[in-house]
Amino acid sequence: MRNWGSSAAALAVMLCVAAPAVAKDTPKAEARALPPAMAALEKSLHPQTGDVRIPEAKAVMHLGDRYYFLPAADAKRVLVEGWHNPPETAEGVLGMVLAKDTTIFDNVWGAVITYEDTGHVADTDAQSQDYGTVLKGMQDGTESQNPERKQAGYPAMHLVGWAQPPAYDAGNHALIWARELALEGDPVNGLNYDVRLLGRTGVLSLNMLASMKDLGDVRTAAQSFGRSVSFEPGAAYTDFNASTDKSAEYGLAGLVAGGVALGVAKKIGLLAIILKFGKVILIGLAAFGAAALGFFRKFFGRKDGDEGTI
Repeated sequence: MRNWGSSAAALAVMLCVAAPAVAKDTPKAEARALPPAMAALEKSLHPQTGDVRIPEAKAVMHLGDRYYFLPAADAKRVLVEGWHNPPETAEGVLGMVLAKDTTIFDNVWGAVITYEDTGHVADTDAQSQDYGTVLKGMQDGTESQNPERKQAGYPAMHLVGWAQPPAYDAGNHALIWARELALEGDPVNGLNYDVRLLGRTGVLSLNMLASMKDLGDVRTAAQSFGRSVSFEPGAAYTDFNASTDKSAEYGLAGLVAGGVALGVAKKIGLLAIILKFGKVILIGLAAFGAAALGFFRKFFGRKDGDEGTI
């Protein structure tokens, strides 16, 4: 099998946490108790609300009190120690955003933040982008990888279609789209939500992966994120200087097809992580979302076949 974890510079990660199902009105005291090490990790985090600066992007996220931010060091610990992901998946992660009154182990989405110095992404042809062709290419690429996946003993994955077609907010220079994914044997389809915020010479990314049942909540968060970021003076999209600044080699359709993470995807084939309480599934999406890899690992020391309650 390929070594999917060779390197991960500036990795754009999309992930979601799914804990045991607990009704929203169930008191936390009645929820399943976390192992001591996980409870200690949760307690050691440093959540921030209000305005949060992302120095690498020269940007500020205005989160208010609806969401909270975990700084880079905390986010990396959550990814590696809490969610048992390979250390390389945390490289390039600048932080994480979660909804108010949720923990890192709740059955909710988590938005992982990365920034890539792509160059200036032109939006002059925003209205003429052919996202239908992009989707067809992604679907064909995903299907072409399924025989290899199944031969290796992994379930097939299918890109069902857009959960939200790509939409560009010219006023905020934000590109948002979502894909519906079906993993063979999984009764609930996955939801892959992307938010790209364009700056002068780079792109700030917030990547969310959840299930389709959470579409409403995730859509609300994505729309909020699309309006919540302001770039610092001199770093805004409109500050671009064509005579001195570099330009990206792709436009908005290229971002949807994997532009920001394309180079990394080709190297390691890993753009998305779904964590379920009993197993970890790593989903690899290369150019146009082509490569997909399912990988299951033990969590909290469970034996194979002992799923626990999802």
